[in-house]
Amino acid sequence: MNLQIQIQALVYSLIYGMFFSFIINLLYNYLFIGKLYFKIIINILFITDMVFLYFILLRIINSGIFHSYFLLMIILGVFISYKKTIILRKVLMPKNRDKKRL
Repeated sequence: MNLQIQIQALVYSLIYGMFFSFIINLLYNYLFIGKLYFKIIINILFITDMVFLYFILLRIINSGIFHSYFLLMIILGVFISYKKTIILRKVLMPKNRDKKRL
């Protein structure tokens, strides 16, 4: 894998980490609040979908080759955008919608 493809994959992993953080905060009520069996089912489906989406798009960039530093870039992307997405969630969802729904 040449350097240009690696840089593209690193940037993609960083952006995907930011996207992942945004989606987690957007679906906060369904992932973390509610009955235990709903949380388990929704979390399994959510994580499976996110992993499949990452590898499908990674396959387009570099034939699906995964390196450990891609995971570090995803984690860095989550940390970079986490505070901003929390603010966005609080703006989009007023306090009364943040309570138990399920």
